[in-house]
Amino acid sequence: MSDNVQMTALRYESDRPRAKNPVRIMDLSLRDGHQSLFATRGRTEDMIPVAELMDEVGFWAIETWGGATFDTMHRFLNEDPWERLRTLKRYIKKTPFSMLLRAQNLVGYRNYADDLALAFVERAAENGMDIFRTFDALNDYRNFETVVKQIKKSGKHFQGCICYTLTEPRLGGDVYNLDYYVNKAKALEEMGADSICVKDMAGLMAPYDAYPLIKALKEAVKAPIHLHSHFTSGMSPMTHLKAIEAGVDIIDTCMTPYAYRTSHAAVEPLVMALLGTSRDTGFDIKKLAAINEILEKQVMPKYKHLLDDSKVSIIDINVLLHQTPGGMLSNLVNQLREMDALDKIDEVYRELPRVRKDLGQIPLVTPTSQIVGVQTVNNVLHDTPDERYKMITGQVKDLCYGLYGKTAVPIDPELQKKALKGYPRGEEPITCRPAEVLEPELEKARAEVGELAADIDDVILYAQFPVTGRKFLEWKYGRSEPPASVRPITLEDVKKRDALVKKALAGELVEKKADSPVKTANLRTFNVFIDGEYFNVEVDPVGGSVVAVPPAQAAAPTPVPVAAPAPAPAPAAAVSSPGQPSGAAAGTHLLAPMPGMIVRYLKGIGEKVSKGETIVVLEAMKMENALNAQCDGVVKSIPFKSGDTVAKGASLCVIG
Repeated sequence: MSDNVQMTALRYESDRPRAKNPVRIMDLSLRDGHQSLFATRGRTEDMIPVAELMDEVGFWAIETWGGATFDTMHRFLNEDPWERLRTLKRYIKKTPFSMLLRAQNLVGYRNYADDLALAFVERAAENGMDIFRTFDALNDYRNFETVVKQIKKSGKHFQGCICYTLTEPRLGGDVYNLDYYVNKAKALEEMGADSICVKDMAGLMAPYDAYPLIKALKEAVKAPIHLHSHFTSGMSPMTHLKAIEAGVDIIDTCMTPYAYRTSHAAVEPLVMALLGTSRDTGFDIKKLAAINEILEKQVMPKYKHLLDDSKVSIIDINVLLHQTPGGMLSNLVNQLREMDALDKIDEVYRELPRVRKDLGQIPLVTPTSQIVGVQTVNNVLHDTPDERYKMITGQVKDLCYGLYGKTAVPIDPELQKKALKGYPRGEEPITCRPAEVLEPELEKARAEVGELAADIDDVILYAQFPVTGRKFLEWKYGRSEPPASVRPITLEDVKKRDALVKKALAGELVEKKADSPVKTANLRTFNVFIDGEYFNVEVDPVGGSVVAVPPAQAAAPTPVPVAAPAPAPAPAAAVSSPGQPSGAAAGTHLLAPMPGMIVRYLKGIGEKVSKGETIVVLEAMKMENALNAQCDGVVKSIPFKSGDTVAKGASLCVIG
C-alpha cells in the first residue's frame, strides 16, 4: 500500500462505527474456490499458511470440505479427507467450518443407503464439521430426511439449499418461478433449517431477479437467507449488491487469488463497497491483503499449470445459454479433447438443453450436471440419424428409475422406456423416497475392505469410492507405492519448470557448440508442446539411416471391432489399439469408446457371453457406462483390471 492509502486506512479503522446490520460473509477459498479454478487440487499443506490469518478476519464461516474435495483428495492427491478436517481444525479455532453435503449423495455421485448416510454425517461432525450445507440436485427434499436427522442429533447447523436454475433467460418461467422458490424455502423451514441458502451454481441469477427473490424469501420464512452465486456469467457482484439491498443475511465470496472466472466474486471489493454503510462487513482490509499476498506468492504458483489460460476473458457469457456450471464445462472440454473431438463442442452445447429437457428439466449441479453432460457427449459422439440415446449411462438409467428422486417435470416417456429396458431393479420407475429401495451397505463395505481399513472413517471412504478408495488405502498403509502423479509440487519445482520454459522461449534449451555438425538429409522437424507453449524442434538422427514412413501409414487407424476369419486367423485379425497387449487372442475386440477408468468386469476369461450382455463397466467423467458384447462367444482375453485407466480405443476384452 502507498503511504497515503495506508494512512487513510489506519484513520478509518480508528473511528469506524459498527454497522447496524452487517452482511455476514462465508469464505469459499479452501473448497469451492480451488474446486472451480483448478480442479479441486488444492492441498492441505497450502492451506495451513493462511489458516490462522483467515480465522482472525471475522468470517461467518469458512468452507473447508465436501463437494468434490473428498473424491479428489484420495484419488489425485494421496491425502486422507478426514485428516484435512482434523488438521485445519487445529489452526482455525474460532470460525465455524462449513461443508457441502449432497444430501443422500453425501460426497459421491449416487444416493447411498441410509446406514451409510447416517454414519457419514456422524463422523463428519465428530471430525470437526459445524455447518452442513445440504442440497439435492433435484430439490427433492425426501433425500434430506436421513442426513438432517443425524445433523440435528449431532447438534450441528443444518443449512438447507434450494438449487437455483431457470428454463427461461430470466426468472418467471413455467417451472422455476418465484412461487417455486418460496415454497421450497417454506419446506426447508418446516424441516428445521437453521438457515436457507439459494445455490446459484452456474451464475444465472440476474441482479433484478435477486432483489424480488430475496425480498419474497425474507417475508416467507424466519431463517437467515444465504446467497451462493458463482461469478461465471459476470453478474454475481451486481447480484450481491441487489440481494444486500433486499436484506440477504449472508453472502459467499473468495479471496481474490481464488476468485472470478468460474469461481466466486472476491471479498475485498465487496468490503470496500460497503464501508460506512448500514451493511458494512466490519472486515479489516489489511488482514485480507496479508492473506492475499501469501496465496499469490507462496501458493498459487504451484497450481498455475492447472488454470485454464485458453481464454482472455474472465467471463463466460455462454453459461446463460447452456447453463452448465463452470466446473462441469471444463470437464466436458477436457473429455472431448481426450477423445480428439473438441471440434464437437458446439454440437454439445446445442444438444445439452435437449437432453436436460428430456430428463425432466433437472437443475445442472453435481451430480445431475455430470449426468446430463456425459449423456450429451455420448449422444453427440455415438448417436446416428435414425437413433438417439444409443449409449445410455448407468446414472441416466438410475435417474429414469427414480433413484435420484422426482424431477421438476416428467422425464420423456420414450427415453424412460428405452433406459429401463432390462434395468436390473425393474422396468417400472419408483415413486417412493429413493433410499427406501436401497439395501444397507456399510457392513457389506466393511467385509469387502477387510483389514485394509483401520477405522470407520476408512470404511466410509471405501463404501463411497470402492475402486479408488481401495487404491488410496493401499497407498496410505504402504501396501503399494503411490505414483509420481499424486505427489505435491514444490516452489522449487515451479522455479525449475519456469526456467526451462524461459530457456526454450529464448532458444537456449540446447547450447550451441562451436563444433556443431552440419545438418544432414536425415533431419526431421517436430512440434513440441510444453505447458501450453509451442516449439518447433529439428532432430537429426545419427548412427544409421532413417526409413521414411509415408504419411498414410504414420497415423494408426481408429480401432474397430474385428472378427478373426476361420479356421485360422489372418495377421490383420490381431487388432492393435492403445492398451492392447501384443499377442492378444484373435476375435472381436470390445474397444473403449472414450478414455476412462475400469470400474469392474462382469465376465471373466473363459465365460460364455451373449450379444448385448454387459462385459465391463467403464467410468468416464465420474459416470458409469455399461459396455456390451457385440457378438456371442467366449471371453478369451482381459488385459485390464479394476482401477486401471484406459485410453479411447483400448481393447478391453476379446470375444472369440
